[in-house]
Amino acid sequence: MTTVRIPAGWPANDAEARAVQDELRARVVLDEPGPAPGTGRVTGVDVAYDDALDVVAAAAVVLDAASLDVVAEATAVGRISFPYVPGLLAFRELPTVLAALDALPCEPGLVVCDGYGLAHPRRFGLASHLGVLTGLPTIGVAKNPFTFTYDDPDAPRGSLSPLLAGSEEVGRALRTRQDVKPVFVSVGHRVGLDNACAHTLALTPRFRLPETTRRADALCRRALKDATARA
Repeated sequence: MTTVRIPAGWPANDAEARAVQDELRARVVLDEPGPAPGTGRVTGVDVAYDDALDVVAAAAVVLDAASLDVVAEATAVGRISFPYVPGLLAFRELPTVLAALDALPCEPGLVVCDGYGLAHPRRFGLASHLGVLTGLPTIGVAKNPFTFTYDDPDAPRGSLSPLLAGSEEVGRALRTRQDVKPVFVSVGHRVGLDNACAHTLALTPRFRLPETTRRADALCRRALKDATARA
């Protein structure tokens, strides 16, 4: 497990964080399709918090994209690096997520975030931010639509509908299980939206959420429990 310090010069308030988003947003690459689903490696990242103890734990879990078997995993624990502000959650998570990715013994391939990419009020959610900082292809698969609107997809698995900011499509509502609430897929960096949805379906053979997210969630919760037990 890697222990993380808050980086020097990390934004200390909302205005500084939004300025960083404005600076980095122009670097998002939207004209690459990304890796083909079911090939290479795919990595899930997630975080868990104990706000009372000022501790955040991050996990990165690498899966073989074809079999969904675990190839490698790593965790990192540190101080919470930013207050809770909707739209700026990446600044709470990125230092530990980056440390967990750096601790992996292999290349992560496509990275799947439990959150948003372009489906973000400033079009620069965690998946986009992480992609720009690392250069990795990234997508966001979220549990709710944030501030955006959508029509409920048809009941069968694989049905989808646009996730909309007014008339702008910022992602898609995707049904990963028959008659179960959809997930909300958005592009992060270096992946097209059609491909992001195809990856999400490939990663959800049994459950609503991607296997990447499920495994990273379980691992970061264990890491947080271990870290706080020693506190």
